Amino acid sequence: MYGIKEDHSTRPEQADPELDALVREIIGRVADKWTMLILETLEEHGRLRFTRLGELVGDISQKMLTKTVRQMEADGLVVRTVYPVIPPRVEYELTDMGRSLSAAFCGVWLWAEQHREAIMEARRASQGRDEAS
Repeated sequence: MYGIKEDHSTRPEQADPELDALVREIIGRVADKWTMLILETLEEHGRLRFTRLGELVGDISQKMLTKTVRQMEADGLVVRTVYPVIPPRVEYELTDMGRSLSAAFCGVWLWAEQHREAIMEARRASQGRDEAS
């Protein structure tokens, strides 16, 4: 499915269909706003209680936070620890695999920082064209 493109891709000519399916599934699961923000927050702050994680991520509903950390736990990106106290205390932290994914996504932030002005300029130009239409 993936051919080598002039220095733009290092993928082999014949990609493994199972690997291709896995990559597509992973992108679908982790390349969303909340997963990336939770990865970043846990990488920056370490182990966090559920409520504090939600506060630091910001503007996330409890339902979405629960759904996202459960999926991340199922994928092996976070470990959930429940302490048998009343009320129950639940903490989340990145696994080694979660930290490695966080490091990979760090490139997105670096890219955005490097290209911020060009992106903003392109958006202004696009908005100007839209308004002129």
